[in-house]
Amino acid sequence: MLQVPLDSLHRELGAKMVPFAGYDMPVQYPSGIIKEHLHTRTAAGLFDVSHMGQLVVSGPGTTAALEALVPVDLAALPVHKQSYALLTNDDGGVRDDLIITRWGDEEYFLVVNAACKEADIQYLRDHMPEQIFRLLPDHGLLALQGPLAREVLSAHVPELAQLPFMQGLSAHLAGAEVYVTCSGYTGEDGFEISIPAAAVEAIARLLLDHPAVAAAGLGARDSLRLEAGLCLYGHELDATVTPVEAGLMWSVSPSRRARGERPGGFPGAAIMFRQQTEGVTYKRVGLTVSGRRPVRDGQQVLSSDGVAVGVVTSACYSPSLELPIAMARIDASFAEPDLQLLVDVRGKQVPVTVTKMPFVPQRYYRG
Repeated sequence: MLQVPLDSLHRELGAKMVPFAGYDMPVQYPSGIIKEHLHTRTAAGLFDVSHMGQLVVSGPGTTAALEALVPVDLAALPVHKQSYALLTNDDGGVRDDLIITRWGDEEYFLVVNAACKEADIQYLRDHMPEQIFRLLPDHGLLALQGPLAREVLSAHVPELAQLPFMQGLSAHLAGAEVYVTCSGYTGEDGFEISIPAAAVEAIARLLLDHPAVAAAGLGARDSLRLEAGLCLYGHELDATVTPVEAGLMWSVSPSRRARGERPGGFPGAAIMFRQQTEGVTYKRVGLTVSGRRPVRDGQQVLSSDGVAVGVVTSACYSPSLELPIAMARIDASFAEPDLQLLVDVRGKQVPVTVTKMPFVPQRYYRG
């Protein structure tokens, strides 16, 4: 197993370490997932996401080359602005989701999922042979998330006080040159900080010294993102699920949609546009579970008369709502809010209700 730069600190803090995407990662600390989750909702949680892939792509023609792979209007993206993006395939499915930040005229900073990073990087290299790739394996990535994250971090970097959602800037923190973006995957205001590996521990300790900040693991990060209604690759998204089915057509820039100024030009565009016109067979929905019995990924969703209509893709106990919740991919004809369905939990039918997402309001700072 690979180790992140903060491995020794995680163990010092008593983290429960588990294998994840080839790395030893902290799933929780002694306080437990529920307390870490609620602390992030009320104060600030510090997450180590250094297993994610970080790279810079640059050189003449980079904007056009990237636009041929993702449905984003990168030509209109200002410097230091970010965009959520999908790498799509010829069938309209999703190879991976990623974050793209424009660093210069033809220079972009990419953060890709840990489990897919090697395949993503190879795919990008194969389809962008003229571009320069600078991988950043010597960088860590910390996420400081929660309503007090801005107060904590701006005390060290004052220019972050008004940084809006999906915007970034270069800064100096604890003597290190870092890149900070107002982003994260918890639904809360907060930041992600790309840091040279040698400085990660010093910066983590600096942030953890603040009484509002507590270490949080992958368990809380997953329950937070599920409450926020955010997709996870390998669960809600994969190579067979299109952005239309996943409810992510908002991630296709208006100019690149069927009636946009520059429609299509990315893999699977024609299929997505057809689905928008003709409809889809399956949709992503939220589910709230009746009672305390949780449901699990991979369990069948049933109609009220017991007919299989879909599958649970993510599930957890919601600490904020104090009840089990889930996301599922179900037959589009059953994707109606407030519709009563069932989930087969080891032979027992558990009642669930189709619920609008996010389950908990997103609180991004937009300036």
